Amino acid sequence: MKHVTMADVAALAKVSKSTVSQYINNRYDYMSEETKRRIEAAIQQLGYKPNYVAKSLKQKQTSTIGVIVANILHTFSTQVIRSIEDVCREANFHVIVCNADDDPRQEKEYIEMLRAKQVDGLIVFPTGGNMKLYEEMVAAKYPLLFVDRLVQGLPVESILLDNEKAAGLAVDHLVENGYTRIGMLTTSLEQGITPRVERINGYKKALEKHSLPVREEYYAGVELSRMEAVLEEMFRLPEPPEALIAGNDLTIMEILKFIKKHNLAIPDQVAVIGIDEVSFSSIYHPPLTTIAQPAFEMGKMAAEKLLAQIKGPYPEQREVQRFAPKLIVRKST
Repeated sequence: MKHVTMADVAALAKVSKSTVSQYINNRYDYMSEETKRRIEAAIQQLGYKPNYVAKSLKQKQTSTIGVIVANILHTFSTQVIRSIEDVCREANFHVIVCNADDDPRQEKEYIEMLRAKQVDGLIVFPTGGNMKLYEEMVAAKYPLLFVDRLVQGLPVESILLDNEKAAGLAVDHLVENGYTRIGMLTTSLEQGITPRVERINGYKKALEKHSLPVREEYYAGVELSRMEAVLEEMFRLPEPPEALIAGNDLTIMEILKFIKKHNLAIPDQVAVIGIDEVSFSSIYHPPLTTIAQPAFEMGKMAAEKLLAQIKGPYPEQREVQRFAPKLIVRKST
């Protein structure tokens, strides 16, 4: 079967190759509607497919970026990805998404695979376990941006929530509503994941600000599989928590499962507030009070900053941008 070329399209549409090239690259500024219709008809009739490999070799870029998320199950991750895709589509860039599952080895494999495919840059929710690889990319001035997490001592542009403030807003709201025995549960702290550690620290600081004791039996960072057991221990205490803060969206699910299993009334027997808005917050019974982070705005900024790095020049100053959390009050507190 004969390979259809851009010249074939140009000949059938009765235009120049450069006009076909402009059409394929969505540059229509000086192109009439009649010309566009002829080119589109010629492409469909001939079954022409642009050669993206040849195009990338000529332009020395693939117009593709990689996004490596730590855990794609988080609502926040999917919202950020959607926003990144929207920005990149407008800029005629493609996006390849990989899920590292919080595993540094998997993250390393994806970074190496995406760079082998010559993606023009990476947005990474870093596990923190590939310091040498991160340092190599920084030294090579490879377009790189971190989302949601910091890697200490590494000068990489980073976008994340003001996590301590998020936990502080939750504690402040509960105290204002008369709660003094306030607990907090989040996913494992073993890897030192930025939002988890910072939210626990913000919880402790807010309790101290309100002159409330920081009781070790009232907070924990554990794997999802252990959360039910930890909650069992908390609620066997002589004075169990009157209110619980969920450190993220996966944790709120475990807390709600426990509450349903033990027929606890929200908020009469235990108040609940979650950090990270979840899709069912407003329709759950009772509707859930949450601390929301602006995921779409964060994803938009991440994409724009990475595209700016790709287009150059490479930034001398790699800033950390913190976004403000927002308290959404409903009926669970």
